[in-house]
Amino acid sequence: MTAPKKHTGNTLAVDEYMAMLDHPLKAEAQAVREIIKNVAQGITEQVKWNAPSFSYKGNYVVTFNLHTKEYVLLVFHNPAIAMVHSEILEGDYKDRRLVYIKGMSDLDVKKPALVKVVKDLLELIDRNPIE
Repeated sequence: MTAPKKHTGNTLAVDEYMAMLDHPLKAEAQAVREIIKNVAQGITEQVKWNAPSFSYKGNYVVTFNLHTKEYVLLVFHNPAIAMVHSEILEGDYKDRRLVYIKGMSDLDVKKPALVKVVKDLLELIDRNPIE
């Protein structure tokens, strides 16, 4: 398996992307963005796959998928996510898990678990960083 490529963050590009975003769950997407960025210092963001994407110490953590209008889809595409267990993580893929946010009330319910998922993944990354 090839390790994710290292890169630097670009919050300005994500700010511009969010300003132009036309999505019925834009407020939820922005709230998720703030939650993820505030989990830990060292989280960077950029636009990847035409959506906000977050990394930590050169490792991809999670990328939004905003192609559907019914929910905000978070794709945790770091292989270590398979070792994180949470009721909000969906899918049984070897290298990714999904989280669906269907509205602000859904986000309010899932926020503590989302923060824990991100923290747990960052701890795994700290234990086994990209060289």
